[in-house]
Amino acid sequence: MPLLGHAIQLLRDNLGFIASLRTRYGPLVEITLQPGTRTLIVQDPALVRTMLTDLGPSLDKGRFFEKMGQLLGDSVVTAAGQEHVRKRRQLQPAFAPPEIARYVDTMRAETDAVVDDWTPGRPLDVREAMVGLSLDMLAKTVFSGSLDETTFRRLRADLSVVMNGVGARVMLPDWFERLPLPVNRRFLAARDAVRATVERAVGELEASGHDTGDMLSLLLRTTDEETGRPLSGHQICSEILTLAVAGTETTASVLSWVLYELARHPGVERRVLAELDEVLGGRPITFGDLTRLPYLDRVVQETLRLHHTGWLVTRRTVTETRLGQWSVPAGTELAYCQHALHRDPALFPAPEHFDPDRWLDDSQARAYTPQAFLPFGAGRHKCIGERFALTELVTAVATILRRVRLELAPGRTVRPVARATVRPRTLLMTVRRR
Repeated sequence: MPLLGHAIQLLRDNLGFIASLRTRYGPLVEITLQPGTRTLIVQDPALVRTMLTDLGPSLDKGRFFEKMGQLLGDSVVTAAGQEHVRKRRQLQPAFAPPEIARYVDTMRAETDAVVDDWTPGRPLDVREAMVGLSLDMLAKTVFSGSLDETTFRRLRADLSVVMNGVGARVMLPDWFERLPLPVNRRFLAARDAVRATVERAVGELEASGHDTGDMLSLLLRTTDEETGRPLSGHQICSEILTLAVAGTETTASVLSWVLYELARHPGVERRVLAELDEVLGGRPITFGDLTRLPYLDRVVQETLRLHHTGWLVTRRTVTETRLGQWSVPAGTELAYCQHALHRDPALFPAPEHFDPDRWLDDSQARAYTPQAFLPFGAGRHKCIGERFALTELVTAVATILRRVRLELAPGRTVRPVARATVRPRTLLMTVRRR
């Protein structure tokens, strides 16, 4: 439609619209996200891999990440080319195994605190609970010693508004966000409040000279490799804000889907609990246990396949680019949908069936991994927080399952909806003591 492109279809049913392209068209299909621009949906797994790996260094990040950069600031998530490489090197120490090992106790404690507030016999909005848990885990690992309780709760509320607003602004035409609407004012006010809170925490921590052992302290010790100077408060704020939006919403959605599938498959849940009992006995989970829980790891992998949270990941050609047999003009948006890719029956037998043991077949797993299974992307822009996210997921699931059982109403099926991420539309479950 003039001025709107395919925005109506995307707003009405974005997952259905993107999935329909796989059955109706070939390896590349053009849609219009912005009037006057070309967007090619890349549907062939080999071409997706080529786009992310072989062509990765020569492509810009595209509209999705460009909009995130405009809204949240330049960061490792939104940067492209050498700028991305430089920022990635700066942040990599924050996601190294020794740092993540220190976060596990915090993640487990936050999960226990959330479960303490659940009332047995009462319905629970699982997705909202998991968003709260993810925000708590992120804020406590990033700001563990840097924020008082009142400031922490205000930051948590503001981050929730920002997370919900970013997804819509990526889909909608640019002119929409300039309209003086209440939703736009709320988004801008929340984003500015988060920036002010983070920059104030940076300034106070810098002035005190204390190392609080959180990610904020680590970023304060990081230097810019070009100038040799510490990162500015603005740079640190942009990194934290973007990582919060990119990571918190995705973790909450995956956690919700894991708990949903375990409730639908009691046999799978029993096997997870048996493995936890065998490995942990009666003690809490620790960082060293993460590699000793292969069945729970397969449950998480299968959830990332069946319920992947990414529905439109973009890149953009800078020059005329060869993609397979096609020559793609400069300035063309390229996009792929992990959610649709992971549910393609040509790639995954019985794709709608939740089966953690499909990953036991080594030949099958190897066939998936190089081409069709991209839970954290691929190439030089692969998600920097992969290890952090998997640690959060396993720690939270192991802690929740050993304390409570979450029940679905008989015959209840939950449909996915795509906003910033693909998440459950409504996921109400009843809490029972384990």
